[in-house]
Amino acid sequence: MKRNYIIPRHLLDGVEAFLRVAERQSFRAAAEDLGISASAISQTVRQLEERMGVPLFIRTTRSVGLTEAGAVLRNQAAPAWTSLIGAWENARTLGERPAGLLRLNMPEAVVPLLIEPILADFCARYPDVDVEIIVEDARVDLAASGHDAGIRIGELLEADMICFRLSGPFRYIIVGAPDYLDRRGRPQGLADLKAHDCIRQRLTGNGAIMPWRLSDGTRSVDVAVKGRVMVNNYPAIIAMATRGLGLAQVSEPLVADQIAAGTLEVVLCQYAPTSPGLFLHYPDHGQMLPKLRAFIDHVKAAMASGVLDALR
Repeated sequence: MKRNYIIPRHLLDGVEAFLRVAERQSFRAAAEDLGISASAISQTVRQLEERMGVPLFIRTTRSVGLTEAGAVLRNQAAPAWTSLIGAWENARTLGERPAGLLRLNMPEAVVPLLIEPILADFCARYPDVDVEIIVEDARVDLAASGHDAGIRIGELLEADMICFRLSGPFRYIIVGAPDYLDRRGRPQGLADLKAHDCIRQRLTGNGAIMPWRLSDGTRSVDVAVKGRVMVNNYPAIIAMATRGLGLAQVSEPLVADQIAAGTLEVVLCQYAPTSPGLFLHYPDHGQMLPKLRAFIDHVKAAMASGVLDALR
């Protein structure tokens, strides 16, 4: 049977005073250590004894000694109190300077565009911050999963997130290798996609297959394309399309180099929808920890200096 246990209010009141008296074996010396009067520390310890229902000290005019109950409390509470104070100090330190573990969640495609260009410099600048990067394409509850921040496209952001823009709006375009298009023809309308192999994406989180979201005039349509190749990340989709295995729908910044080099060609551009862009987002805790503030400031500085021009 589960035991119901309620921690009494003010349970720890007087514990520090008790431990200091036990250590110093003197109410006056303990009071001087804590910067209070001898009468105040004596009253604090007496109130602790009353709440516990047992005397903790043997008091005489010449000395102060521990009762059996006092010795038990000292032996078990002293290391716990030291650990508690240490934990409090460690937690407080995280609010004073950039330190601790910074956990970031983002799609794999963002890593070479944002993280690789700045991570080495960030780590060198903030040696007390450890960085953990969790790569996944599915939507993630940052608070529930213990992440400090995430990077997602604007349409996937929750309303209660605080957001910082990383890129301007961009299009989702359909691309194919020139040799594939020469063999299979260049589609002129949405109906033509039925005759093509389309490289599909399966989300790593829930296993769902992403439909192709396209813009048909003023309305958005989801097209359930078909194809022989299915992968679960953007780099693989781009690689498969470049090798001529089919058409792919990708965000335009990710294939700008391939388009410029002629290894990929855009088709059906009139149906390309526009995304609001990439955003760094994080829960509103009321107060931002210095480690996250340092990372955001570092990203802003990198953007201002042109290091992250690939995101634009």
